[in-house]
Amino acid sequence: MAKTIDQDISVLSAAKHGLVYLTPNDWTLIADKAVRMTFKPGESVVHKGKRSNGVYLVLKGTVRVQIPTGDALPEIGPGEICGEMSYLDELPASANVVALEPVEAYFLDRPTLQSLFELFPHLASRFYRSLATNLSRRLRDLIEPKPGPGLRKN
Repeated sequence: MAKTIDQDISVLSAAKHGLVYLTPNDWTLIADKAVRMTFKPGESVVHKGKRSNGVYLVLKGTVRVQIPTGDALPEIGPGEICGEMSYLDELPASANVVALEPVEAYFLDRPTLQSLFELFPHLASRFYRSLATNLSRRLRDLIEPKPGPGLRKN
């Protein structure tokens, strides 16, 4: 079990577009409290119009964000987060997020995250800074997509 958690933390902390400001101790706290979930290809991870009440951290596999804004749809891979917009504004999700292949992810619900943030305020600061950085990058990718075939926006 500890080996699996160590592998999960390695994936999460190494992601170029993940929660980059979290420390190894932050990841250990998160991995300890998260619920591991699996999704089959074609299964929705986040449902448009429904509140996710938490965030998903992709461990294995790839998910696609289904938004009606162009040809290339954003993909989210290992170490990256989804469901964060609904988590932040407490509104229903603005897009579907669907598994492209078998996916494993950690799910952290709002009460669990809030509890961690109350106990470890610096974790909250690093978590929200990471979210802000990711959302800014994703918005820039939508506004100014990079040209070329096989576009992967993330």
